[in-house]
Amino acid sequence: MDIELPSVGVVWTTLVVYFVALFAIGAWARRRTRDGDTYFIGGRGLGAFVGSLSYAAGSSSAWTILGVSGIAFSQGVSAVWLLPGTLTGHVLAWFWLGRRLNAVAHNNRWVTLNDLVASGVAGRQRAALLGVAALVVAISFTFYVAAQFQGAAATFANIMDVGEFQALLLGAGILLAYTLVGGFWAVSVTDALQAVLMLFAALLLPLFALGVVGGAGSLGDGLAAVATPGQLSLTGEHQGLLAAGFLLGMVSIGLGPLGQPHLLNRIMAIRDMGQLRLARKVALGWFVIVLGGMFLLGLCGHVLLVDTPVADSEQIFFALTSQLLPAILAGVVIAAVLSAIMSTADSQLLVAASAVSHDLMHSTSLLVSRLVVLFVGVLAVVVAYAMPDAIFTRVLFAWNALGAAFGPTVVVRLLKWPVRPGAVIAAVATGFALTVVLYLSPDTPGDLAERAVPFLCGFLILLLGKRRGLLR
Repeated sequence: MDIELPSVGVVWTTLVVYFVALFAIGAWARRRTRDGDTYFIGGRGLGAFVGSLSYAAGSSSAWTILGVSGIAFSQGVSAVWLLPGTLTGHVLAWFWLGRRLNAVAHNNRWVTLNDLVASGVAGRQRAALLGVAALVVAISFTFYVAAQFQGAAATFANIMDVGEFQALLLGAGILLAYTLVGGFWAVSVTDALQAVLMLFAALLLPLFALGVVGGAGSLGDGLAAVATPGQLSLTGEHQGLLAAGFLLGMVSIGLGPLGQPHLLNRIMAIRDMGQLRLARKVALGWFVIVLGGMFLLGLCGHVLLVDTPVADSEQIFFALTSQLLPAILAGVVIAAVLSAIMSTADSQLLVAASAVSHDLMHSTSLLVSRLVVLFVGVLAVVVAYAMPDAIFTRVLFAWNALGAAFGPTVVVRLLKWPVRPGAVIAAVATGFALTVVLYLSPDTPGDLAERAVPFLCGFLILLLGKRRGLLR
């Protein structure tokens, strides 16, 4: 369906204000950016609110706002498993992994997650490990950023009545401008602003939708009247062992945060343990509200749009916005979420650039860092335009690939296991390669194979590769 906005002028006004704010933040951040260390990790001086909210925004945006609401709309109540599945990983990241990672990152003056992955490895093996890790980061984040660009382009095209390619260039150009100028500080502060906007939208629109449906009781009655049996089941269309596989697959999404460089980079950059304790409360509260709101919105959409054909389930957020909200609120929400979708890719761009310039080239030059950011951004534009795919599918691929490649090694390093360098290289490469193979293979219930098997295989390799183990 086409999205007809009630107030295009309000959308434009809000966008202009937001973009001016982004450029102002970029100009402010430029004065704080002196070298590669501050460009990529901000001198490890993030406070609790900027650190937690930029973490939240960096893990969400297009897939949370459009993807979760879309999958709840199309699959029904079984999408609820996305909530505990996603939250489990973030709880582990903040409560177990976060304290250890922040301490060792500060003590060793690490800039990237690959500094942790390659710790204790020297010589040719270190070069090989960093090469494999940088390749995994560059490929995964190119697809991750492309998904964000794709979501922004589709929305821009609907709002402005322009071609998607022109919309793609516009969104990517604005994002690249402030990221190139301000680096880590610009990305962190703009992401925190983005998280606030997403929180506003995730509270406002689901409450309006639930009110129009008639409350929780009426929502249940409405779903019972219009949904299929599979959409009303907690396991979807799956029964027996297939249902168990589906549930395990959904929960396995929680393995992803343990290996996401752009998220763990935020934890590494938080100023001290006091700020870290406050940050984890803010971040986890944000996830509960935003994920829960988008799930509720998808279910309400299933009832409210029963007589309205929706060709793309990932656009129901905008369809409900235009139908339910007053003109001014509709314009503000759409513009805010559009800005959020577009700007989420900044942290991924920065981490991909750091993997190349810091880990591979060992460069502290700001010029080199910015050129790498530009190259990755252009490559993501090409992928978004030439190889379109569902946002949710593309983001989950990158999420799973990064989690399987780095998660086992991060856990093992923080457990202080003595692991042979060859095993670490094999674990990173295997986790990523298996994810690619299983992504290209027929789906299993809940995508269990793609989400869990590569991670577990990587962890098994590291277990066998302990210094008293089998791998040498």
